[in-house]
Amino acid sequence: MSSMMKVSPTIDLVHLRGWVGREQVMEQVIEPFSARALAGLLDRNTAPGNGDPLPLPWHWLYFLDAPARAATGVDGHPLRGGFLPPVPLPRRMWAAGRMQVRAPLLVGRKAQKVSTVRSIDLKDGKTGPLVFVSVEHTLSQDGQTCLVEEQNIVYRDAPTAPAPLPPGEPAPATAEWERGLVPDPALLFRFSALTYNGHRIHYDRDYATKVEFYPALVVHGPLLATLLLDLVQRERPGAAISSFSFRAMRPAFDNAALHVRGTPTAVGADLWTSDAHGFTGMKATVTFA
Repeated sequence: MSSMMKVSPTIDLVHLRGWVGREQVMEQVIEPFSARALAGLLDRNTAPGNGDPLPLPWHWLYFLDAPARAATGVDGHPLRGGFLPPVPLPRRMWAAGRMQVRAPLLVGRKAQKVSTVRSIDLKDGKTGPLVFVSVEHTLSQDGQTCLVEEQNIVYRDAPTAPAPLPPGEPAPATAEWERGLVPDPALLFRFSALTYNGHRIHYDRDYATKVEFYPALVVHGPLLATLLLDLVQRERPGAAISSFSFRAMRPAFDNAALHVRGTPTAVGADLWTSDAHGFTGMKATVTFA
């Protein structure tokens, strides 16, 4: 075997599945500053204050992990083996998610988040093993469930050299709703700071391009989802959202224009992002109550 050939780590699925059912409980006041800061990032003229409903998915600004530096990996992520299983694959991506909204979270009031590891699965991908971890989050206030969310996290091997991006799916040719922007480093840094996301691919260009071999800084998947929902809230102000789901298709980068687009449906809207080459980056759907 060539010394240059990369060997994937052994995945002990039985051991990892020992994390299924693990639970984490956090409590926090939904303080107004984070909401005001995200409103500024999104170029909104107003921000929710105490007593106002928190827009979706702004709850991602709260209940954040704050690991010590000694508990942080080289990539900027928390070291594995705490609440999440110690998957021995270095690249982690939040690939998809679903939310069911039962009541709005209100700014200025204490809320509780209960997180549970629901499943851990192993699959063979084109570049090696893939481990899929599903986590459920239930957010409540005053004993009432407000939001139930499922996050699908994918772990895979890191590349050893630059590789082409996955084949692109052409984005729909027409959209009724549309906004364009260039996701510059300041935007990515501010979102990283608001969500306490230390992953260096979003702000450290040398690391992103020379270690993980991306062509530029990577736009956060949750930022894309936030921009899609922001589009909905601009086009349908006051509409109550009952569900939202999204799936990452292809990464977006800070060196090219990005468009967030949508088309209304009978029950909500189909949403997507598209890059400068016309490829779909993220697909999403929203339904109204």
